[in-house]
Amino acid sequence: MKAARIHGHGDLGNVVIEDIPTPEFGPDEVLIRVEAASLNPLDLLLLGGKRREVFPLSFPYTLGIDLAGTVEGAGPLAARWRKGDRVIARPDPVRGGAFARYAVVPATHVAAAPAHLSLDEAAGLPTAAGTAWQALFETAHLTRGQTVLIHAGAGGVGSFAVQLAKLAGARTIATASGSNVELVRRLGADEVIDYRMEDFSAKLSGIDVVLDTVGGETQQRSFPVLRAGGVLVSITTPPDEALAKAHAVSASRLSHKTDATRLGLISGLCDAGSLQVLVDRKHPLAELELALRHQASGRAHGKIILKPD
Repeated sequence: MKAARIHGHGDLGNVVIEDIPTPEFGPDEVLIRVEAASLNPLDLLLLGGKRREVFPLSFPYTLGIDLAGTVEGAGPLAARWRKGDRVIARPDPVRGGAFARYAVVPATHVAAAPAHLSLDEAAGLPTAAGTAWQALFETAHLTRGQTVLIHAGAGGVGSFAVQLAKLAGARTIATASGSNVELVRRLGADEVIDYRMEDFSAKLSGIDVVLDTVGGETQQRSFPVLRAGGVLVSITTPPDEALAKAHAVSASRLSHKTDATRLGLISGLCDAGSLQVLVDRKHPLAELELALRHQASGRAHGKIILKPD
């Protein structure tokens, strides 16, 4: 089968498409025929070795941490999955493997794909929707009636976070720009601030939760908008502890942990028509470098989908 692999850390030129054997699965693992995968910012970090202390890769390494497809085989401890089942999965980032025709994934990282979504759309769910859920409900403990500010509401994580926060009954404010402002409104945001036209930090106050998907200056300017006792969750850079203390808030960087139960709940919301996947564009595996460049640009509206050869 063809797979997108790297033989060491480096830039986009280090990625090669090559033929490798179909992987073998263990007793608690599932072999999945990948119909679609999706890109994430973490793919670029893994490629460049910027988080190698957290994600120590062994080379050669097959890229990709999000996929949707059909079960080809399963070990005896993963017997709930039968050949032909439609599934979504998130391989362990240290292992990777989604940017290939077949991938092996632990059964604890696999859930049924939404019946009413295409597998192309479903491939965009595991990391981005899972991160949004974990940040809002498992870390920030967002509840009905609270107010949440979500940065980059048209992005991969942000687009899911806007929908999930609104479903939870929270007042949902998001930042976006240009045509994305109307897009994020359609996702359900109560208020959208065009960050190119307005300074959110001068306009907002008393916010219960901030989901920071941007980092840098945006993160620093988010602390004053929180109420005392509020929560900032970052999925980028670690928050400034001194700033958090000065504003009497709690702040942390999320470490995503894949959970099949969470993935199953997310899949169920899609089937209920309560959650949609924004697809920015699709690329065949042969165009992976182009897809990665678009991911790196930060201009994707939702998810970039990769189709294996």
